[in-house]
Amino acid sequence: MMDEKTMVSDALVGINGELKMYAEYITQSENPQLKQTLKQMRNKTETAQEQLYQIAREKSYYVPASKATKEEVEHVKSLFKPDSML
Repeated sequence: MMDEKTMVSDALVGINGELKMYAEYITQSENPQLKQTLKQMRNKTETAQEQLYQIAREKSYYVPASKATKEEVEHVKSLFKPDSML
């Protein structure tokens, strides 16, 4: 029998996979109504993922990496400036 930590982890992995699929389907859809429906479904899934993530954090099932330094944040920002994107 799986323990709670494993079940929460498995659920998060599954939800994250769903979110990736929604992103792919949304970008490939040419039908505006379908695209809007997929976006609504993605938003609901993101909400569920955030709620489950918060539960995992509260129970110490998930410990996030340390926060990025200001220099690391600035470096990543610089990678996405219009001049650097070709």
